[in-house]
Amino acid sequence: MLTDKLILLVLPGQFAVCRMDSGREIPGWATDNSFFSVTRTPGELSVICPQDKVPSGIECEMSFRIIRVSGPLSLSLIGLIASISRVIANVGVSLLSISTYETDYILVKDKDLESALAALSREGWQVSVE
Repeated sequence: MLTDKLILLVLPGQFAVCRMDSGREIPGWATDNSFFSVTRTPGELSVICPQDKVPSGIECEMSFRIIRVSGPLSLSLIGLIASISRVIANVGVSLLSISTYETDYILVKDKDLESALAALSREGWQVSVE
């Protein structure tokens, strides 16, 4: 069972999810942090970084918290995001997810963090705050 081995860690701080034009250069304020994610698609440049680094005038949603799945995880692991998403969705909380080579990250609004963590704990997930 997934909950038997994996620990969910809440990262400190609040984060923003920003949207910019797809042709824009990746801004330095986005990457000068211990945690950031940048994704470019034909339609947008999406940046996730600490919200206090985002300059005014940037389209973004603020006040996200990040839950990190302890890793490293195997890329063949099946159902991890689905399992976490199900639990969080059942308490009416929306999420964003980021997957990397070694682990997964779940973003929820700060106002929903307590509810999401309580639901995950009830389902047997071990949760820790960094």
